[in-house]
Amino acid sequence: MMLAGLVALYGPTLYDLLSGPWLSDQQGHGPIILLLVGWLIWQRWSQVDDATLSVPVPQLAWPVLLIACATYAIGRSQGVLVFELGSLIPMLVGMVLLLRGPRQLRAVAFPLVFLCFMVPLPSAIVDAVTMPVKLAVSATVGQLLYWAGFPISLSGVLIQIGPYQLLVADACAGLTTLFTLEALGFLYLNIVRSSSMARNVILAILIVPISFMANVIRVMTLVLITYYLGDAAGQGFLHGFAGLLLFLTALLLTLVVDGLLQRSLPGQGAAHA
Repeated sequence: MMLAGLVALYGPTLYDLLSGPWLSDQQGHGPIILLLVGWLIWQRWSQVDDATLSVPVPQLAWPVLLIACATYAIGRSQGVLVFELGSLIPMLVGMVLLLRGPRQLRAVAFPLVFLCFMVPLPSAIVDAVTMPVKLAVSATVGQLLYWAGFPISLSGVLIQIGPYQLLVADACAGLTTLFTLEALGFLYLNIVRSSSMARNVILAILIVPISFMANVIRVMTLVLITYYLGDAAGQGFLHGFAGLLLFLTALLLTLVVDGLLQRSLPGQGAAHA
């Protein structure tokens, strides 16, 4: 019954997202996050369904559910997507507490926190942070290619290389892209589940510069593709390939950094699930 209510409540929200924001480059990671959360919960379902772990705590569950309902109502009625979709997290927390208990909730704590990466960031925050990020990425790309001897100049986020001009777009080096890479890094941390707290903390902190460098490599790749193959190649299929390269680069850098951490922290193995 509660599952049917959940589908009825958030079905229209997901439909609006699938026909709108999730079709854009900036929010295209939303469906992937949703599928990953479903997979993570499915992996832990035996623990969630185990009624012997702990008993329900309705005195805690109902306030959480009421807050979630109020947040959803405000978000849906006022068109505030961060409230509308964000309310799904406390809604699921309240449902688990009402039907099972705290230990079952602990079993799905990471998937529920991971849902945060599915919630679109407020536009005010995105606008405030995206430009500094793009400027930093553009400046890094320009300096590296200048050192490499390429005929390149920079004016803000406008890169001039040879006869070509490229504008670094939000989707290439914005806050949302960094946010998506952060999600990838935290998913890696959860899958690896190292027994070393120091390794986990250090790697979690390094996810930020790793994400930044992955963006730099993507933009640099697009600049070089345009320089050698022309505008058509830079804006065509190879532009999409550079997006795939972004995530592969971030994953590779994470693996390299994690490997270095394992060597520098001897005796700390990984405890896989």
